[in-house]
Amino acid sequence: MSVEKQLKAKSGYGMLVAVAVALIAIIGLFIWSTIGLASTPDGVDAPAVYGWGLGLSILAFCLWFIPLNGFFSLQPGQARVCILFGKYVGTVRDEGLFWANPFFSKSMGGSAGIGEMIELEMSDSKAAKAAAQKAAKGNPTTISTRVRTLNGERLKVNDKMGNPIEIATVVVWHVADTAKALFDVDDYQSYVAMQAETALRHVASVYAYDHLEDESDAAGAITLRANVEEVSEALRRELAMRLAPAGVEVDDARLTHLAYSPEIAQAMLRRQQAEAVIAARKKIVEGAVSMVDMAVKEMAAGGTIELDDERKAQMASNLMVVLCGESEAHPVLNAGSLY
Repeated sequence: MSVEKQLKAKSGYGMLVAVAVALIAIIGLFIWSTIGLASTPDGVDAPAVYGWGLGLSILAFCLWFIPLNGFFSLQPGQARVCILFGKYVGTVRDEGLFWANPFFSKSMGGSAGIGEMIELEMSDSKAAKAAAQKAAKGNPTTISTRVRTLNGERLKVNDKMGNPIEIATVVVWHVADTAKALFDVDDYQSYVAMQAETALRHVASVYAYDHLEDESDAAGAITLRANVEEVSEALRRELAMRLAPAGVEVDDARLTHLAYSPEIAQAMLRRQQAEAVIAARKKIVEGAVSMVDMAVKEMAAGGTIELDDERKAQMASNLMVVLCGESEAHPVLNAGSLY
């Protein structure tokens, strides 16, 4: 496993002045040599110093472009990984203009084989051609350490009970170790996207979508719908473990979409409606029983009306019908016989 090493690069402003002075000196030497050769009379050998000066100025001008390759600038939230002939030297995290060894690599180089790149280029898919071009160029050595957001697509997975559901997540992450991000994985951005999908599928299969009444531990079980915070924390821990080899830290992970798949959505909706109706009926019956009990006790305590057991049972039955019925009660009056 690679480990990031801090590297302090030289300030680029001093080297910029040195390069400018060197250019002025080279131009001055070239002009001095040219004038010296031109001012030499015909038939007289020019001094050798002018010839040497002209050749040296041309050679120095050709070599003058090499130090220019060593200049680079970094903005806040950027880092430069310095690689010298395939060897990792260190990472520069400071911001500003710097100058380093001009032979440090600008990119990681192509990671795909020639046959694989040819196969991708011959493909009709635009995505495959883009992947081939990216593989040929390689990852740049200047990478961003800023916080990034991965908005995942909706996935169709099965929960703990085997029910098909649709789920999506958003992951907030950043590169913490540049050496691991570039050397230990092929493409850390694709790695993050793939591992985010894998972790989401795993977490969704561990928990049930909702509580089921036939489960003995339904009241205390963690579900995807009722325990969003707990599920998000479990997803963040899962991602942190999976992305650690790539030098990536997960700042946050949240569920952005959660629903039953269309093929079972209507059935699950009817089940939820049935549960709501049962809960409402249960509450109504509990209230009606308490009201009947109170009415019977009040009438017995007053002493004005004496009811035997049969009358009490009949009154309780009538009150339960009135209180629990969905439609309004219509009383039937018994006027008795007139004759």
